[in-house]
Amino acid sequence: MEDIEAIAVLQDPVRRRLYDYVVSQDHDVSRNEAAEGAGIQRTLAAFHLDKLVDAGLLETESKRLSGRSGPGAGRPAKLYRRSGAERQFSVPARDYRTAADLLAEVAEVARLDTELQAAARREGRAAACPVEDLAAAKELLAARGYEPREDGDVLRLVNCPFHVLSQRHPGLVCGMNLALLEGLLDDAEGLRARMDPRPGLCCVVVEPSKNNES
Repeated sequence: MEDIEAIAVLQDPVRRRLYDYVVSQDHDVSRNEAAEGAGIQRTLAAFHLDKLVDAGLLETESKRLSGRSGPGAGRPAKLYRRSGAERQFSVPARDYRTAADLLAEVAEVARLDTELQAAARREGRAAACPVEDLAAAKELLAARGYEPREDGDVLRLVNCPFHVLSQRHPGLVCGMNLALLEGLLDDAEGLRARMDPRPGLCCVVVEPSKNNES
């Protein structure tokens, strides 16, 4: 029920705009910035942001934006970011996560990495669509929930769709994820997916390939 109630909070269009704005940023967001991004007044933004915190969809901390401390530094600002908690629900109840975890455990013990990556690559190719440049790749990956953000000429993926499984079975699941993205970009000349694990991000990045080599 908690997951259903949390997701129901997003039915309010103002809260949905605020949530979408906060999670799309690569930094913690102040009330002023969120209000401007959503096109509403600060007091209204503060009310709805705190409702999102109460629902467990956002996290908050207080920080002085000036970087100073002590007398005269001003009051700390309340900053918001997406919560690390995951939400899911189905009616009636389904438990696909446990099934996925058990299957991953068996595949790991049986050392089926190669077979899993081959299947993931086939799945990626089956779902692929024409991608001509990094901007098109960003749109494709956003549609699949990776939340890509540009970092120079590299797309870093803020969200891992397989986060829980990747924490429990990193080698198996990250290899599968890379193979899936390689399949998705199979026909994208001049682009490649490669491993570049960093804290808080997906383990894969997408970038221009050197000399069109993958």
